[in-house]
Amino acid sequence: MENVEDVDDAGDVIRSNAPGSFPYSVLRERHPALIRRVRDAFPYDPERQRVLDAFLRESTDPAGVMEPLPADARDREQWEAWGSGEHVGGSWFDAPFLWAESYFYRRLLGAVGYYDAAGPWRGIDPFRPFKQAELRSPEAQAELTALDDLAQEPPESQARALLHGSLWGNRADLGFRLTANATDTSTTPLLADDSERLWSLLPPGAGNTVHVVADNAGRELVPDLLLIDHFLRHAHAERVVLQLKPHPYYVSDATPMDVIDALDHLKQAPGEAGNAGERLWHATSTGHLQLRTHPFSCAPLPYAAMPDDLKKSFGTATLTILKGDLNYRRLVGDQLRPPTTPFTALTSYFPSPVAALRTLKSDVIVGLDEKTQRIVDASEGPDWRTKGTHAVIQVRGDGHTARETHA
Repeated sequence: MENVEDVDDAGDVIRSNAPGSFPYSVLRERHPALIRRVRDAFPYDPERQRVLDAFLRESTDPAGVMEPLPADARDREQWEAWGSGEHVGGSWFDAPFLWAESYFYRRLLGAVGYYDAAGPWRGIDPFRPFKQAELRSPEAQAELTALDDLAQEPPESQARALLHGSLWGNRADLGFRLTANATDTSTTPLLADDSERLWSLLPPGAGNTVHVVADNAGRELVPDLLLIDHFLRHAHAERVVLQLKPHPYYVSDATPMDVIDALDHLKQAPGEAGNAGERLWHATSTGHLQLRTHPFSCAPLPYAAMPDDLKKSFGTATLTILKGDLNYRRLVGDQLRPPTTPFTALTSYFPSPVAALRTLKSDVIVGLDEKTQRIVDASEGPDWRTKGTHAVIQVRGDGHTARETHA
């Protein structure tokens, strides 16, 4: 693994210690709300409630000190390798934002008893009720019904709609709708669109292997699975490797159990959704769709610091597609750089051609042209980076320089 300091020295690492900033609001507002929501979602015993309340006080006070993992924690050595010796004992707000966020979720799992050697809460996903509710929402059902109309469109139109469905599924709470004309950017503005480049890297019938690094479960994972079904059905890929989190992480991040839930949900749906669910179930049982996990998926570090075995795995891919905001931050580095910094340069270390499908929900953004940056800065102010109303499809292909595109 690369030295983390070597990865971070190319830009200003984002921290949470500036009041009024987006990272500050995450630690001061989003995390407390999440702890309370988790606390109310299960009938935790008094001792578990006491631990959660103590964690709430510790992690949201700018003057609070980041406590270490228990001495007998099975992953304490792993977190020490990931930098806990540098940050534990200091302020949550002074640590790098990516590190503090990741450690928050590790500590939250500990607080609810997920890692207990024994007890009723061992291995219980504290976010499962939220994932299940989203998967079964009326909006999610309407999106599946829309597949029946989409199936009447030519394969090229289906491909465009499913790609954009996967992209905008990351903002499902903002009214994503899977339709054949989902490429209309008047209401879903793309700041960069390398989708043609993406498809050019996956010619049908070439025996391609596609890795998809999943983001959220529930209503976002379903469009990802539908895109994977299209890859396999139309021979854009002979094999798809779906990289998942080995355990719960970042509220709704997808685990293997979440994939099973989503596939079962699709199989039970009528029409085209049910057909897709059956195909995906079969593809998983035959090895054409493979589910994988790796501890580094939950690391508080950029992908530039990935271990050799994960690098080797990604190196077998014709194309690796990384979904969502967190994966984007880890791909290009959670640092403040000029938005015009080339995406291709920052991802040159990645061991395969790589594509990012990302709805903007944090400050990090690269790969824009100057005109696009000027327009969004002037028309919307700085919060266009964090409110989930803009997105990018950015691609870097080996041996080529993907153009930095714009809306």
